[in-house]
Amino acid sequence: MPQTDLFSQEFEKYPDLETLTDAMMQMNNDPLADAGTRIVISRGNPQAKVLLVGEAPGPQENIQGVPFVGRAGQMLEKIFAAVDFDSEKDIFITNSVFRMPPGEGGKTFRKPTTAEIEWYRPYVMEIIRLVNAPIMLLTGNVACQSILGKTGITRLRGQWNQIDGRWVMPIFHPSYLLRNPSKQPGSPKSLMWDDIREVRRKYDELFA
Repeated sequence: MPQTDLFSQEFEKYPDLETLTDAMMQMNNDPLADAGTRIVISRGNPQAKVLLVGEAPGPQENIQGVPFVGRAGQMLEKIFAAVDFDSEKDIFITNSVFRMPPGEGGKTFRKPTTAEIEWYRPYVMEIIRLVNAPIMLLTGNVACQSILGKTGITRLRGQWNQIDGRWVMPIFHPSYLLRNPSKQPGSPKSLMWDDIREVRRKYDELFA
């Protein structure tokens, strides 16, 4: 389990999450500011002991202004409920990129670019610092690139990393499970079940 310092880069420090959120809602110089999509920052309990970092808003998130409210969000709720986590009480959910990257070639949206991930990263780090949750879940490759500086979710998933005193685990993004619905042993859904049970075990070990 590598020990890493998340907060080595220089960035303005905010006194609390509300001040940071207010500043982010006023952003107009970010790389997706001209895309016509809204800023989507977080939902859940800022005092939660589990912080989940997603990728970027999709169409439903862009409409409603909160992360994980579309089909992937419904899948995420099922995953949490399977191990008795309440997403409004036990989890704080944020993004790696805070606007929906508009799609190309007829698609509604696209994956964030490396430049976009890097631009928004200091804001992600401030959210992590201010929420200060002991357990962090990174959903998919964009979150892993933002926080760990690496990708390869099938290799990274299910492994604990200790980062600045936090327990950090990459997990599959729920949208990946929607594209791979098999529940056979070794399937993404089966592996996610293993991973979320391990998260619950760690949570109970630390806080029971």
